[in-house]
Amino acid sequence: MSDKVYEEIQGVQLDEIYSKPYDPELGEKLYNPQKPMENRITDIGPPHFAQFFPPVIKKNYGKWKSHEIIQPGVIKYTSETGDVLFAVRVGCPRLVTTDYIREVCEIADKYCDGYVRWTTRNNIEFHVTDEEKLRALLDDLKSRKFPGGSQKFPVGGTGAGVTNIVHTQGWVHCHTPAIDASGVVKAVMDELFDYFGSHKLPAQVRIALACCLNMCGAVHCSDIAILGIHRKPPLIEDDRLQHVCEIPLVVASCPLGAIKPATVEINGEKKKTVRVNQERCMFCGNCYTMCPAMPLADGEGDGIAILVGGKISNRISPPKFSKLVIPFIPNEPPRWPTTVKWIKKILETYAQHARKYERLGEWAERIGWERFFELCEIPFTEKSIDDYRLAYDTYRTSLHFKFTSHVEPA
Repeated sequence: MSDKVYEEIQGVQLDEIYSKPYDPELGEKLYNPQKPMENRITDIGPPHFAQFFPPVIKKNYGKWKSHEIIQPGVIKYTSETGDVLFAVRVGCPRLVTTDYIREVCEIADKYCDGYVRWTTRNNIEFHVTDEEKLRALLDDLKSRKFPGGSQKFPVGGTGAGVTNIVHTQGWVHCHTPAIDASGVVKAVMDELFDYFGSHKLPAQVRIALACCLNMCGAVHCSDIAILGIHRKPPLIEDDRLQHVCEIPLVVASCPLGAIKPATVEINGEKKKTVRVNQERCMFCGNCYTMCPAMPLADGEGDGIAILVGGKISNRISPPKFSKLVIPFIPNEPPRWPTTVKWIKKILETYAQHARKYERLGEWAERIGWERFFELCEIPFTEKSIDDYRLAYDTYRTSLHFKFTSHVEPA
C-alpha cells in the first residue's frame, strides 16, 4: 500500500469526497464543448473503497497487529490503538433473492450500524466491536431458519474446516456449462456441512466448482475442485449457421485451429457453414460463445471431473495447481450422489491421515500420489498422467525462491 493511499484514507479533509455517491452525470457536468479536453474524465470508476469502511476499520486502517479465530466463523482483530473488532463469517448462497438481501441488510442495521461485506468465496461478514453485540448477533443468526428447518445464516468457514464453495453460474445462467453449479454445490455442502462450522480437519480445505473448462471458478488452485467437462465436439446447425454467425469470427474463435469454412447443400440450396476437426477439438465451447448455431451441451457427453491438491498459500510449500484424479463422473441431478460420495471420501481420508496444518496437496505429495489413490480407493487411469510438456519444475511461481549457481551476481 502506498503512503499516498494511506494518507488519503486517514485524511479528514477527503471525507466529503469519499462520502459522495457515484454520479453518472459527472462527466457531462464537467464537459466544456469549447474546450473538449478540459476536465476530461475517461474512466470515472467506482466510488473510493474507503467510503464503505465501518468507522472502526477506517480508524485502524494499517494498524491491526493481530487476529485470532476465537471459534469457528468468528475472527477477533486487535489494533495497535487497543480497538477490537469481531468479524462473524456466514455461509451464503451465490445466487440469492432480493428478500434474502433485505434480511441481510436488516441484520447489518440492527447489529453493525448498517455495514456488511461479502468475501470472495461467497461468505457474508458482519462486524461488531464488543462481545455483548457479538453474542446477540450469533444468537440471532442461529435462530433464523428456512421453512424446511435448515440454517439460513450458518456461521463457519474459518480455520481448519471446509470453506464456503466458490462456484460459477451453471445451468441457471451460463451459456456453455457442462454441469449445474448451484445444484452440485448444494448437494456437496449438505453432506459436508459439519466441516463448515467446525475445526475438525488438519488444515483449511477450499472447495471450488467450475461448470466448464473455461474455469470462471478457482478449480485450478483449490484443495478439492469440481470441474464440468464436455466430451463431444459442438453440434453444427448447418441450416441456420450463416444467418446467425459470422463465419470468419467463428473460425478465429478456436484456440486450436480446429474449425474451417465449408459449404453444404440442403434441399438443393447451397449454404455456407463450418466443419470441426474432432481430433483437434478440446471441447472448450469458445466457438459456441461466438456462434449460437454450434451448441456444445450433451446429456451423455457432459459430466464432472474431480481435481485435488491446489492452493494459493505460500505457507509450508509453494502454491500448487490442482491435479486430475477422477476424469469423469456422469451428470446425476438433482443430488449428484456419485460426485458427493467421492468428494466426501477424499476429504475424510485426508482428515484421517494428514498431519496438523498440512494442506491436502501437501499430504498427497508427502505420502506419494500412488499412495493417495490407494487410500482414497480411486482407480488410477492414464487420464491422470500429467504429460504437459511445459510443466517444468523450474518455474519461479512462488516466494519460495531457490537460488542456483547459474544466477549471475548483481
